[in-house]
Amino acid sequence: MQDKILEKVYKLKTYPGNPRVIKDYKFRALVESIKGFPEMLKVRSLVVNEKMQVIGGNMRLKAAIYLGYKEVWIEKVFGWSEQKQREFMIKDNNSLGEWDHDLLANDWNEQDLINWSLDLPNDNVFDKLDFDTERAGVEQLKCEYCGK
Repeated sequence: MQDKILEKVYKLKTYPGNPRVIKDYKFRALVESIKGFPEMLKVRSLVVNEKMQVIGGNMRLKAAIYLGYKEVWIEKVFGWSEQKQREFMIKDNNSLGEWDHDLLANDWNEQDLINWSLDLPNDNVFDKLDFDTERAGVEQLKCEYCGK
């Protein structure tokens, strides 16, 4: 790997058969994320092979082009087999960790997390209510199909 360098976007190409895509609101969220914090593009530079094909950061490149960037930060890898490049593409985008939702709820600002495009769980608040609905005089709703 070489040091990070600033490269013209027109010199970069997508890797043939890259299975990673981004659509709709997630793409808009990535664009807004980069617009609000462009320094991340240097810290999380794109990874390219000797042919200038992006094997890490295709969606960030797409967002940068959408924003009108003419240059982006890259790191170039040399001598990687096609298998190693394909492995990198998957592992680079594979999120193995989990969020500590209690910590997020107690120590982080919910609106910031939403603005930063964190997918928060859509818990049903009624599943967590700690009261007896029958005793409280609340009619229990039942599914017309399954009866639950």
